[in-house]
Amino acid sequence: MSDMSNTVEDLQTSGNLGEKTAIFQHDRSNASRFSSPSLIPLRAPLPPSNALQNKAALFKGIRKSKEGEEMLSASIPNPFPELFSSTVSSLVSDCLLPWTKRNKTQSDVLKRQIMNFCARRVTLPAITPLFLQKRVIKVYNEDNTSRALEVPSDFTARDICQLFILKNHCIDDHSWTLFEHISHLGIERTIEDHESVIEVQSSWGMEGDSRLYFRKNYAKYEFFKKPLDFFPEHMVSISGETNGIMNHSQLLQTFLSSSTCPEIHGYLHAKEQGKKSWKKFYFVLRRSGLYFSNKGTSKEPRHLQFIAEFSDNDVYSLMSARKMYGAPTDYGFCIKPTKSGAARDLKLLCADEEQIKTCWVTAIRLFKYGMQLYQNFIQPHQKQKASPMRSISENSLVAMDFSGHKSRVIENPTEALSVAVEEGLSWRRKSCHRLSSHGSPSTSQSPTSNLAIHKCQPWFHCKISRDEAQRLITQQGLIDGVFLLRDSQSNPKTYVLSLCHAQKIKHFQIVPLEEEGELFFSLDDGHTRFTDLIQLVEFYQLNKGVLPCKLKHHCARIAL
Repeated sequence: MSDMSNTVEDLQTSGNLGEKTAIFQHDRSNASRFSSPSLIPLRAPLPPSNALQNKAALFKGIRKSKEGEEMLSASIPNPFPELFSSTVSSLVSDCLLPWTKRNKTQSDVLKRQIMNFCARRVTLPAITPLFLQKRVIKVYNEDNTSRALEVPSDFTARDICQLFILKNHCIDDHSWTLFEHISHLGIERTIEDHESVIEVQSSWGMEGDSRLYFRKNYAKYEFFKKPLDFFPEHMVSISGETNGIMNHSQLLQTFLSSSTCPEIHGYLHAKEQGKKSWKKFYFVLRRSGLYFSNKGTSKEPRHLQFIAEFSDNDVYSLMSARKMYGAPTDYGFCIKPTKSGAARDLKLLCADEEQIKTCWVTAIRLFKYGMQLYQNFIQPHQKQKASPMRSISENSLVAMDFSGHKSRVIENPTEALSVAVEEGLSWRRKSCHRLSSHGSPSTSQSPTSNLAIHKCQPWFHCKISRDEAQRLITQQGLIDGVFLLRDSQSNPKTYVLSLCHAQKIKHFQIVPLEEEGELFFSLDDGHTRFTDLIQLVEFYQLNKGVLPCKLKHHCARIAL
């Protein structure tokens, strides 16, 4: 039997309880044999220098030979008085606190559990993790409201996201993401799906305000779909490439394979350690780490200075690069040690364009996690193939017509489609009528009263500013087609479509047009007109029209 004296202090009770209780002690030289029962009279408390003996008097280990019960063999305070012999039990029963007194059934259960532990030679430190299997975390959303959850200690970021998707009845499009936000440093990063949330929290220091945010990130794995959009050809060098030409498969393979030697290179601004000034250097990112050249664009080993490697570092985006760190542009990022939360340990960098910053940050993520990142990307799609979203009952749904005296199945696909469209239009009219009856102006007062239904759409964000719209789109991913609609601040009667294309956010004014008492909306000075904003959005989701790209992903806010 192993020595369990190290666990004594963990099991001691408070106050003078221990002064009236007893401890079992066993001869450690022969753990498999028990000595005959011998009761030592209670002694007066020992001096405070001996904390263990000051708490309790000592008894030698005893064994009930008739019942064959084995007791704990090491010298530990006994938290289970029911396991004593009748003599000892009667002696200490009066001094027990109320929460230690149990009925007969509970006593029997505890006795059997301790017997099992002793029979398996399991020490108490080995069973303490059973009581620490869950942790409480707090997660925030866009409007800084939060929800506290009790989750298992081995939960990953993907597990947390799936939990919130179920609780909030969200559509799981594989873009929901958990973010680590460190306010006092002004930095933020995507927590990868496989990372342990508890480990991320354990790296936070006592100072500052660090939070977990739950929101969309459409760009999380977009580089697997369109890698050439994330890695400009002039910034990437691949050893062994054919005729200097890169295709999608070659570009991805060079990052995921440990046998190839990809390289990202280009100019970045770097903040000098302990100074406020920024200087521009030529940087080189390799699988072994990040370097900068102290002689122009030279890549000779003697000219390359080591900056950081990524096994113990993470890459973060700077939330206020100009304001907080005096960076020359807003496209800042940094390298932060995983176990350090001090500002002096940050390696601050800044790019001239958003696309350049995205290239560096994405490459660092790929170099750090490699194939694990690709597994995170394909895992949800593999589960979806194994477990289709539609159930058997949903696959058996048919279109029905209930307009006559008897219902009938609509077998003609064209007729079924027309009925569905009519149902949708009827639903809009009813919804508009409900909105008008709850405080909206009547139709005779304003031609826009029937169009208030767009305020219920997840892509409409009412009266937010231009800067706020850009912040929302940036947070949820700078990829083609991310959009939202909002009220115009410069012209209260118009609306604005904010759309991301080529990692830049553009704003298009939606102009209302009135003709013969009817109101229309247009993005192209009336050439293409729509009766409401919902129809406008649905059209540009299918057709590019005058826009640089189709509307694909809407910025959404949810309440936790």
